[in-house]
Amino acid sequence: MEILNNILEKLTVFTNVSFLGFHLKNLLICFAILIFFILSRKLIKKLIIKKISLILRFSETKIKEAFLTSIEKPVEFFVVSTGIFSASSLLIASQKVSVFLQNINLSLFTISVFWLISKTIQPLSRKIKNLKTLLTKDLVDWIISATKIIIFILGFSAVLEVWGIKVGPIIAGLGLFGVAVALGAQDLFKNLISGILVLVEKRFKKGDVIMIEAIIEGTVEKIGFRSTAIRKFDKSLCFIPNYQFAENAVVNITEISNRRINWIIGVEYKTTILQLKNICSDIEDSIRKNKKEFIVSDTTPVIVKINEFAPSSIDILVRCFTKTNDYNKFIKAKDGLAVEIKKIIERRRCSFAFPSQSLYIEK
Repeated sequence: MEILNNILEKLTVFTNVSFLGFHLKNLLICFAILIFFILSRKLIKKLIIKKISLILRFSETKIKEAFLTSIEKPVEFFVVSTGIFSASSLLIASQKVSVFLQNINLSLFTISVFWLISKTIQPLSRKIKNLKTLLTKDLVDWIISATKIIIFILGFSAVLEVWGIKVGPIIAGLGLFGVAVALGAQDLFKNLISGILVLVEKRFKKGDVIMIEAIIEGTVEKIGFRSTAIRKFDKSLCFIPNYQFAENAVVNITEISNRRINWIIGVEYKTTILQLKNICSDIEDSIRKNKKEFIVSDTTPVIVKINEFAPSSIDILVRCFTKTNDYNKFIKAKDGLAVEIKKIIERRRCSFAFPSQSLYIEK
């Protein structure tokens, strides 16, 4: 019994030893509490999310699942923050250390709250009815990204306020700095405003095939704050500054009901009038009969007429519309028409013209 008393006495003396101003006994208890919360954070997180799921049982399944998935990380961080708060609250320390621990706890809880808010924006935006009909998906994504940035700034400011750092003078200083930066970053703001106009006016959206004459043609993959990613038909990825869409005419090929073929075909000057008339008539008949690939109506007429007398050829204008706006089918229709025109020219015993000059030598 005496040995047991000696052991307990030594343990009591050991646990009363101070370390950095803290009793070792309190440190061990705090450490045990912290380890408990860290090891059981996933279990506690599941219990919290299960309770939230019961509260949201009347919500749409997809939205609820997206919401619960998005808050998993913030809830887990909140559990660890609670463990740190529980552990630090048992420590008996000086006033300065107590204030320091209090600031840490407040900072962790502030981060948890703002992180949770930023994660819930996207799933909650789906609850707003007719949002996608009023705004494009890309513009909604932009608004969500901008809101997340604002929340991050507010959260960061709140943490600074906890530590006694006044945000007002910093913002004032950043304002002056921002003016200087703005003067040197005019292109950045020009691209940003142009990108917003593209989304507000719904000129195009992700997945559309667009074309800017002599600049780019391809599929829109992403509309960013400064530039837009476009996948060209050779599968290369090109990033176009957004101001290009404001300063140039953008053709949204996806919105085209019928793709147009507009060719100028040059034949030799030795071609007779009868041959010209027969060629024009044959090409027009060929297009009208091919109802599978071409459409002929008042709004989509077929025109095959002599256009002009060029320096080296008599030019024939061929203008018609395909039934589809699909690029591959359009190319196939163009290929078939080109072969048919070649056959007609050969059948009428004519030849295509090419740039040439005649030299006459005077004797």
